[in-house]
Amino acid sequence: MNSFSLRRAGLAISLACAALSIAAPAHADLEKIRQTGILKVAVYNEFAPFSANNAGIDIDLATALAKKLGLKVSLLPFPAGENLNDDLRNMVWKGHYLGYGPADLLMHVPVDRHLIAANDKVEIFAPYHRETVRLVRNGTTIPAFDGLDALSGKKIGVEKVSISAMVLLGEQDGKFRDGVRIYPTPIEALEDLRAGKLDAVLANQSEIESVFKGDAGFPVDQVAFPRLPHKGWVVGMAVKKDEMELARLLQTATDELVATGELSKIFAKYGVHVVTP
Repeated sequence: MNSFSLRRAGLAISLACAALSIAAPAHADLEKIRQTGILKVAVYNEFAPFSANNAGIDIDLATALAKKLGLKVSLLPFPAGENLNDDLRNMVWKGHYLGYGPADLLMHVPVDRHLIAANDKVEIFAPYHRETVRLVRNGTTIPAFDGLDALSGKKIGVEKVSISAMVLLGEQDGKFRDGVRIYPTPIEALEDLRAGKLDAVLANQSEIESVFKGDAGFPVDQVAFPRLPHKGWVVGMAVKKDEMELARLLQTATDELVATGELSKIFAKYGVHVVTP
């Protein structure tokens, strides 16, 4: 990752000066946070079970991390932008043109090498969960699932503008398009599945678990789509690139939460099994 690599210099003193110039503003930023006693944390709106209506996994995790640093949390909920680069710009290193942000910390950032390479003003770190897309079905209307053909003629819910919607609508030249029902959020689709209005929902594993909590009447299956990451994706956090000391402290605090089992308890509170990267 070129954003993380050091440029070679001819003299050791040049490296030392560069290190001092980077460290100084990071120290100043951290001191400002300590003086206020507040860690400003950006979380996504309408993103259950991680952050919705001032509750969720990411909010509890941010609160636990801040506590370890001797700080309190001030939440900055925001709607997702058109892409992740927008979110990193608006909520981490620059601020939105409408006047909100940036925060000290952004939760739920994909730990992805392409995203990291494209955003050299942020530090993405502390991976804490691996997310995957799964199919949950009504065990009565779809008693067995041995491939996508089992979905033919069925009503399948997906979230608008999501990876689930993208792969399902485009699968086999739109074969399942007539049966797809688009919802504002995956939780609404999952609630309709539970109410008998749908036959299946394609959503994130965490979203499915938070609604059904292992209900045997709604089996969960892995579905192979060519455009879907087989192993899912890892999420972590982001701070401004010059806040490396803050990133180090938060990484250490995250490691402690994993080691003590507190991270697992935070996920379990919302019916979700944490999948540590």
